[in-house]
Amino acid sequence: MVDGETKTGLTTEQRNERSLQLDRLSTLEIVQIMNSEDRKVADAVERAIPDIVRAIDPIVETLAKGGRLFYVGAGTSGRLGILDASECPPTFGVSPDLVQGIIAGGEQALVRAVENAEDDGEQGARNIRERVTAKDAVVGISASGGTNYVLGAIGEANRIGAVTVGISCNAGTPLSRAAQYAIEVPVGPEVVTGSTRLKAGTAQKMVLNMISTVAMIKLGKVYGNLMVNVQATNRKLRDRVIRIICDATDVDPDTARLFCGEANGDARIAILMIKFGISRMQAEEVLAGERHHFGNAMRRLTERRN
Repeated sequence: MVDGETKTGLTTEQRNERSLQLDRLSTLEIVQIMNSEDRKVADAVERAIPDIVRAIDPIVETLAKGGRLFYVGAGTSGRLGILDASECPPTFGVSPDLVQGIIAGGEQALVRAVENAEDDGEQGARNIRERVTAKDAVVGISASGGTNYVLGAIGEANRIGAVTVGISCNAGTPLSRAAQYAIEVPVGPEVVTGSTRLKAGTAQKMVLNMISTVAMIKLGKVYGNLMVNVQATNRKLRDRVIRIICDATDVDPDTARLFCGEANGDARIAILMIKFGISRMQAEEVLAGERHHFGNAMRRLTERRN
């Protein structure tokens, strides 16, 4: 699916010289070309790291002050934003309101194309007015960097006073000029001309992974590299919580299960109980006092013990 305006100057809309005879190639040859082109995505993201870092820090500050993060996009870009947002609650134990996705055309656009939705800049602005405040951050996602819906959303977010970030896969885009923080990841022409669900979509997901993951780490939702805030909503995740407790405290699985049960499945509480020999209530009080930042809670208890 093509995301944004069709302009011959956009590299995402140009023909890829390596795939001009794509329909005549074998399955192996097509897959090899796709894999070779996908290798370029990580390099393009690497070149954008300084801009990614500049954008992440104000987002973290926004969330730390009680604000929220909104992803806004159309088509594939919008779906990727909603995907990343929807994975934050189970992975990091945060409220579904903290990171939200907004897609042109509404929920029905998640499963089928909504004609002309991406061209409606006024609707983009209305969607922002309905949900965003000056305390929030808005990330506009557009492979072309010229999607009217996203430009309308970012323009309104700027007017409101929210932090604004633009992610695009071309250089010198309108979205980059509109947003306070611009992230450009030019990945070059797609294997299937204009199909920005391919390299451009992969690049966008990689950047969104960085934004949400770094933000959650900075908010204290990760201990070392352990997802201590994970919500144990199924057997796999319940087993993961036990492994996390074991890895963080060096206890055996039976001991981890005992403390996990006493902590009502909360790995953070179980870890604090084990490491500092405190009750569940004491662990909960310290964690709440540090606004549920696990690293800060650990430091506070370490200071007390010393």
